[in-house]
Amino acid sequence: MELAALLPPQRIALGLRAADRAVAVRALVALAEGSGAVTDAAALTADVLAREAAGPTDTGGGIAVPHAKTAAVSAPVMAAATLRDPLPGADGADAVRVLFLIAVPAGEADAHVRILADLAGRLMQPGVPGRLAAAQDAQAFLAVLQPGDGAQAAPAPQPCRVAAVTACPAGIAHTFMAKQALLEQADVMGIPVRVEADGAAGIEDPLTSGEIAEAECILIAADRAVEMQRFTGKPLVYVPVGEAVRHPEQLLHRALSGTAPEYQPAAARPAGGDAPLPAAEPAPAAAPGARTRAAPVLDLAHRLYNHLMSGITRMLPFVTGGGILIALSFLLSGGVIAGHEQGFPGLLYTVGQYCFALMYVVLAGFIASSIGGVPAFVPGAMGGYFAYAGITLGDPAAWVSGGFWGALIAGFSAGALLRGMTWLGNRLPKNLEQIKVTLLYPAVSLFLMTVLMVLIVNPPLGRFNQWIYAGLTSLHGGSRLVLCAALGGLMAIDYGGPVNKAAYLFGTVALMNGQYDIMAAVMVGGMTPPIGIAVACLLFPDRFTQGGRRAAPGNFLLGASFVTEGALPFALRDPLRVIPACFAGSVLAGLLCQWLGCGVPAPHGGLFLLPVMTNPGGFVAALAAGTALTALLLRLLKRPLSEQAAATPETVLVRRQLP
Repeated sequence: MELAALLPPQRIALGLRAADRAVAVRALVALAEGSGAVTDAAALTADVLAREAAGPTDTGGGIAVPHAKTAAVSAPVMAAATLRDPLPGADGADAVRVLFLIAVPAGEADAHVRILADLAGRLMQPGVPGRLAAAQDAQAFLAVLQPGDGAQAAPAPQPCRVAAVTACPAGIAHTFMAKQALLEQADVMGIPVRVEADGAAGIEDPLTSGEIAEAECILIAADRAVEMQRFTGKPLVYVPVGEAVRHPEQLLHRALSGTAPEYQPAAARPAGGDAPLPAAEPAPAAAPGARTRAAPVLDLAHRLYNHLMSGITRMLPFVTGGGILIALSFLLSGGVIAGHEQGFPGLLYTVGQYCFALMYVVLAGFIASSIGGVPAFVPGAMGGYFAYAGITLGDPAAWVSGGFWGALIAGFSAGALLRGMTWLGNRLPKNLEQIKVTLLYPAVSLFLMTVLMVLIVNPPLGRFNQWIYAGLTSLHGGSRLVLCAALGGLMAIDYGGPVNKAAYLFGTVALMNGQYDIMAAVMVGGMTPPIGIAVACLLFPDRFTQGGRRAAPGNFLLGASFVTEGALPFALRDPLRVIPACFAGSVLAGLLCQWLGCGVPAPHGGLFLLPVMTNPGGFVAALAAGTALTALLLRLLKRPLSEQAAATPETVLVRRQLP
């Protein structure tokens, strides 16, 4: 929206007398009333002053921009004033001589941000603040704000230098934390960067073909497959998503160093793949071109992990949705195991069980398609079903499910099988192209997967699973306490990373076999770190930066919802103190959860599952004990910060400019 339309001459006061900031705001609101968009002047004044109390709105150069999103206006409105006597600047900033009031309706999500950005672009032009303060009339004031009027016009938008994509297995926390870290660092370094976030709810801010074409380098920070074909021929850096959270500056330097290799799909996989994954590059600390003996192994491990996460990402909604439906069936049936004969609760229970069954199909199918492309999905999905059903040549009554591990084997085997078949198929005559895709690949791959799963994988894996289930069932007393304490601690190692995901998957597998107490230990272990850190921020604020203290309320909600990633920024900032404190608290919480006989019948939900838990009071007590231990250890391990360090944002501590 044009500033000229929002700020006509009649809403500009020159030489205003104001004893303090509150008086100035009231005068600006009185000017804004002339627009007809102010429906409640008193409420608008209160909202603007509340925003002022939350933090300074000074922009530097003697200018302040009090603003608010409020129900007291029906449309965006602005007013401005110069002051006869300057007011003190906030936190030692320049004395304020010019004020702009901006008010937008509460329902307009980003209108005030756009207006602020437009205004800031004008105010940053050299000499503009002084010329505004010296304006003799409203027309002269407005003329200073016109584009190109200052010492120099606002710079033209720079072409995108780095186009990035972020994606984590769950598509929730790490995806958007990595995006934010890259954007913040790019802003500090003055680099035009565009970041596409491939989240759980879909793609946010997708890259355009023009942005990809003009970018000097593509940066992929992902732990699962992303759509890669569009980057063909572009220099590309590919790293785990955690690298973007921890080292955004290093990654942007790498992307602009001119050493990134061009991405070519054919070099990564045979024709037919739909989401090839480039091998990881050497660590930034390595000398140019240097590769250690371990590099090929690490490259292979990274690829396998990405393929695994492609399946797990698609699987988790089935686990979570099915588990919550089963939990609801328990709640509605009074805790009785629900079945078909129990009406609506029985229906919920049945649907939840079907979701659990489809979990194996989805897991194996998407792992296979990540490796071998779309043609691999069918044999992978069928292999996952064979694993779930435990099909062998023996008596069906004796079939034992291959479970999660069987689905993993099926997915990776089907992907490898289709890659081999694609390699062979590329050597067939071109006139057989249609036949091999529609007939040969599906028929041959399904036959080979049937042989593999029914004759080779399921018989021994079924016996192995029987042994595992019997072992878990037989664990009592100290052994089960140790297991639950260990699982709780593992949830607090890397906060959404591989160790955390492994412990969570163990808990979900145990849950699907009726081991609700193990899932309870896993859940309480994942909830303890963010809540413990939030409590420590509130009780011991001198141990945390300003950014950390501001994040504390959000960590309460994240922890209560069983989102462990809320602890990650704190762990990255101070790992040697935060990780041990969180680990100890989660170990205690997991141990107490088992000792108090708690059980959780769903794999996600946190405190929102209290109505369907076994011994919910015990669960809350275990969580409170783990939280208290984490907070106290943080108090003991972390030293008080200086005033300067305490005022530093948590996410940005030291930044360097590009040479």
